[in-house]
Amino acid sequence: MFFNVLKAKDLVSFEKDEFEKNILMTDNESMLAAIALKKDAIIDTHTSTRDAAVYVIDGEIELHFDAEKFKVDKGEILMFKKDKEHKVVALKDSKFFLIKI
Repeated sequence: MFFNVLKAKDLVSFEKDEFEKNILMTDNESMLAAIALKKDAIIDTHTSTRDAAVYVIDGEIELHFDAEKFKVDKGEILMFKKDKEHKVVALKDSKFFLIKI
């Protein structure tokens, strides 16, 4: 059994670069990661091999899917299907969970 209590906002920081990723759990292609992204930083267009969800811990990000944009604020979650090409833009200094299942 795995038990651990963590403070979400402390799992990643902005100290190193404009992008930091801390993989917390993984099993095959499923994953839980904490990500920090500085304001105006971009995670370039890519495709997820698994269904995914993004939960914003702090800040505000925008996900771009083709011609659609979705703004995701602190405390909000966006879920999307695998094989959807997308990119992430930080509208503010942001921290978020990436969940792939």
